[in-house]
Amino acid sequence: MDNIAHNDTAFLGSGWAFPVSFSADNHQLNLSANETNINESINVILNTRKGERTLEAEFGSGIQQFMFKKIDSTLKGEIIETIKFALLRYEPRILVQDVRVASTDIVNGTIEILISYIYSKTNTRHNYVFPFYLKEGTNLDRKK
Repeated sequence: MDNIAHNDTAFLGSGWAFPVSFSADNHQLNLSANETNINESINVILNTRKGERTLEAEFGSGIQQFMFKKIDSTLKGEIIETIKFALLRYEPRILVQDVRVASTDIVNGTIEILISYIYSKTNTRHNYVFPFYLKEGTNLDRKK
């Protein structure tokens, strides 16, 4: 039965876990699979700046261009379109249904982005929440 379940989700893929880490038990590279692998892929795409990858200069979303800008409806629309385009181009396993700016924390410069998508082969619906920091350094732990 486990093989059947694995075969049903095999198209979702597997690969290195992100951030890259190693298991303390067996000293092997940690891997991710299925939904976790897709969510990690989305995270990598959204956090990668255009030009950051030497051999693939166009890879990434480029949403970092929106840092330090005034949070208004125009900015939200630009962020939404940028994310839709990046995921369409770089994550073929999903079909983006909706991207919304779910909430904003203007004081701390944070926008929470809700991405609704379906797996392209099974039509299974999923959501991913991406916290985007408009002010550099706002994701630091303030308790220290």
